Amino acid sequence: MVTKPNPELIDEDNPEWTAEDISRARPASEVLPKLFGSELAQDMLKPRGRPRAAHPKERINIRLSYEVIQHFKSSGEGWQTRIDAALRDYIIEHNAGT
Repeated sequence: MVTKPNPELIDEDNPEWTAEDISRARPASEVLPKLFGSELAQDMLKPRGRPRAAHPKERINIRLSYEVIQHFKSSGEGWQTRIDAALRDYIIEHNAGT
């Protein structure tokens, strides 16, 4: 079912794309180097945000004692990261002799 556009929402400077407009569209990786040069285009096309870690942390469920949780939570935000650090320290201490 085709609906009529709301005249109050029509933007004459930026009209809604037609099927023909969409079929002529090209990816930014193809268009930007022609407009801005390859070096600047590469900068513009870089993914944003934090780079993916080689070994990302894994979400698991673990049951810990009340005292352990309260100890780490009592020092504020980041308590799960501090538990991770404590476990890493344990690994280092207990693998030193092997």
